[in-house]
Amino acid sequence: MSSTAADVVRLLTVRGETLAVAESLTGGMVAAAITAVPGASRGFRGSVTAYATELKRDLLGVDAAVLAARGAVDPQVAAQMAAGVRKALGADWGIATTGVAGPDPQDGQPVGTVFVAVDGSFGADDGSASGGKVEALRLNGDRAEIRMESVRSVLALLLRELAGEQTGNERAQDTERNGGF
Repeated sequence: MSSTAADVVRLLTVRGETLAVAESLTGGMVAAAITAVPGASRGFRGSVTAYATELKRDLLGVDAAVLAARGAVDPQVAAQMAAGVRKALGADWGIATTGVAGPDPQDGQPVGTVFVAVDGSFGADDGSASGGKVEALRLNGDRAEIRMESVRSVLALLLRELAGEQTGNERAQDTERNGGF
């Protein structure tokens, strides 16, 4: 069990929020990391492993034109996967992984090209119309190392979003308790 996954589960539980996961190159490893944490069922709704491109379109609602033009290894695809799984599974947060673990390039992208995404209830002033954030990764290593780092990276991205919002909320509560503005 990773400490990042444990922190994600803890924050989701504290906040009373839920998570759904969409995976491609990680093939269920993100969901496995989360469900390895005792108490994960309080916040984890489920996952979709959409390895095949048409499943990204049909199950997660990824735009067919984007898939046709850019392929499945694309930041917009990652963002749409996260939003799509969040909607499909009725969760507060959605996260997604898509990329090339190897051994061969895919969709014109070299091995180690990965996009991880989070979609959730961000603050209104975050400047994001879609409600999602994507990180592009260029990872080194073999297939197993690329997949493990992709899991770590998507959980870290979600944790930063959860912790950032929690920290802001805690500051507001502390200010109110201490009579500040």
